[in-house]
Amino acid sequence: MLRKLTPAGVHPPFGKYVHGIEVPPEARLVMTSGQLGLAEDGDVPETAFDQAMLCLRSCGAILAEAGMGPRDVIRVSAYVTDRDYMAEYMRARDIWLADSGHEPASTLVIVSGFTRPEFLVEVEMTAAKFP
Repeated sequence: MLRKLTPAGVHPPFGKYVHGIEVPPEARLVMTSGQLGLAEDGDVPETAFDQAMLCLRSCGAILAEAGMGPRDVIRVSAYVTDRDYMAEYMRARDIWLADSGHEPASTLVIVSGFTRPEFLVEVEMTAAKFP
């Protein structure tokens, strides 16, 4: 089983995540590439929230291909192009994880941009599944 790491002397997390997760050696790992807010038909939504939802759905589809889901996510790394998009991304992440009852480790970074200017959010995940 995963063990949440919440050591004394470290400020509590700012959102729905944990500071660290220990994964036992018998777990199978999956890592996604960064997923942009790009629909299958090539559409790019205008809002950071809608892009984040697409990023999370794409990561979820990759995990599902390996027989995993939100409950198996141990780390989420997200990148947004503006501080104003942080809350929209976090709302999307919380919605995506809501039914799992799970809080992974998480990092959110503000970056100067992506390959195309219309991209506002990118998300990548690491997940672990036990035999």
